[in-house]
Amino acid sequence: MSDLAVYDMDRTVTRQPTYTYFLLHCATRRAPWRLVFVPVVVLSMLAYLAKLIDRARLKEINHHLLLGRTIHPRELKPLVDSFAERQVATNIRPGARDAIARDKAQGRRLVLATASYRLYADAIAERLGFDDVIGTGSIIGLDERVHARIDGENAYGEAKMRMISAWVEKSGLLGKHGHVRFYSDHVSDAPAFQWSDEPVAVNPHGKLRRLAEARGWAVEDWG
Repeated sequence: MSDLAVYDMDRTVTRQPTYTYFLLHCATRRAPWRLVFVPVVVLSMLAYLAKLIDRARLKEINHHLLLGRTIHPRELKPLVDSFAERQVATNIRPGARDAIARDKAQGRRLVLATASYRLYADAIAERLGFDDVIGTGSIIGLDERVHARIDGENAYGEAKMRMISAWVEKSGLLGKHGHVRFYSDHVSDAPAFQWSDEPVAVNPHGKLRRLAEARGWAVEDWG
C-alpha cells in the first residue's frame, strides 16, 4: 500500500503562477513578433474576470496568440526545458523543497496535480522528483503537432478532483492507496482537500485560510 503526497503547483510549489510566463518565455525565444498580441492577452484576461469566457477558453486563446495554433514537439522541447530549468532555479518555494524531501523520505508517492498544462508541468515535476503528474492536457493532431486546444477538462476545482480520481483508478490504486496528504494554496481545491486524509493549506489566501481554520486543517507558510 502506497501513501500519497499530492501537490498543487502554481503558488503552492512555485512562488508565482507559471502559465502566462511560460507563453511569454516561448514567444520571446521563438517568435518575438507575437508579443504584439500582449494587449489582446490582457483583454482576454479581462473577459475572463467579467465571466465572458471560462478558464479553459482563456488558456486556449492565450496559447494561440503567444505560441501559435500548432507547434511540433521538437520545436517545443527546448522551450519547455529552458523554462523548466528557470522555474526550478528561481521560482520554487523553500518550504516546497523541504516538504518534497520529507515526503520522499517517508516513502510517499509524489503526485503533482495542477491546472497548468502538462506540456511543461511534466518537465518541472521531473526536475523536482515527482513520480506522477495530473494536469491539463493538449490535443495532439494527426500531424503530431501540439494544438492550442485543451484535451479533456481544464484541471481546476472539481475537474481537478475528477482527474485525480481517474488517475487513482487508472493507476490501480482505487481502494489500495494509503494515507493521502494534499497541499494547495487555493480554495478552488476544496474538493481535493476534503478527499484527502491530511489537508495542508500552504500560504493560503483569505478564503482558504478561513476554510482551513473552520475545518481544522493544517496551515503552513512555505516562504
